[in-house]
Amino acid sequence: MVPTSSTDEGRPADDPVARLVAGIRERRRAAVSQAITLVESSRPQHRAQARELLSTLTRQKVSDGSAIRVGISGVPGVGKSTFIEALGSRLTGDGHRVGVLAVDPSSVRTGGSVLGDKTRMARLSADPNAYIRPSPSAGTLGGVARATFQAMSVLEAAGYDIVLVETVGVGQSEVTVAGMVDTFLFLTLARTGDQLQGIKKGILEIADVIAVNKADGDREQEARSAARELAGALRLVRGRGEWAPPVVTCSGLHDVGVDDLWQRVLEHREHLGDDGLAAKRARQQLDFTWALVRDDLAERLRHSPGVAAIRDEVQRDVLAGKLPATTAADRILAAYDADA
Repeated sequence: MVPTSSTDEGRPADDPVARLVAGIRERRRAAVSQAITLVESSRPQHRAQARELLSTLTRQKVSDGSAIRVGISGVPGVGKSTFIEALGSRLTGDGHRVGVLAVDPSSVRTGGSVLGDKTRMARLSADPNAYIRPSPSAGTLGGVARATFQAMSVLEAAGYDIVLVETVGVGQSEVTVAGMVDTFLFLTLARTGDQLQGIKKGILEIADVIAVNKADGDREQEARSAARELAGALRLVRGRGEWAPPVVTCSGLHDVGVDDLWQRVLEHREHLGDDGLAAKRARQQLDFTWALVRDDLAERLRHSPGVAAIRDEVQRDVLAGKLPATTAADRILAAYDADA
């Protein structure tokens, strides 16, 4: 019998995880895409392989964790994709390798991404030093946390030293993404009326850098005025001694102010310092640990035979008003515990 060749990890060379690890180390785009598809999958077999993949990448120290992670959010129509294309093109022009993860709303019918960021970033998607991946949010924050956090690790292992995470809009998913990046950038527009009404206070509390986009032509002065208003609003929600988020103006369409905005991102990173960044990453790992636990428990609950046996009956009784939600929840959990 001819012995099967093996990797330096002791697994057969034809092992799918071993092939992916090798491809990621060699910076092959196809392998990166396959790995991200794997970490996005909810199938139990794929989730086990994803855990093995990430463990191997960490064990082999394929990534040193020095990549810059930036979350980018903004109100609908603010021009996030146009801005990211302008920023990404500048960064790749400076010799960086840029990965973009766009957390899209999931299609109700197929579960896939519906916005198609590659079509909205045509120039950047053709750049050999950039990688754009629209990822479905899968309708759950747990899905966002698990898939996006692990996808960032895959990109960093493949040599992308800057990872930009574009979020779906303004909502709870922004808080989730802000909890997994180094710097959270918020884009807004001048014509949103009262700045505290146009933007949720919670976003102001988590933003590290704020930019008023589309500051070009006749709108430039209006954008500068809005930036001043936002700077004043920030003083109401930020305590003394904290990082004071700079508020700047830019135009992603005309590539104006983009360099200045990126410099503010780097200043925030410098403000954190090596120790502060390490502590932040450590807290994120702990938060991600619990996010994985919650997500996995939810999956086990959905696939529980005991829960499946009573699901329709409980649902029918709740809808008919015969069963209060508290009692229904107790029955479901009791059925799940009986399976254990």
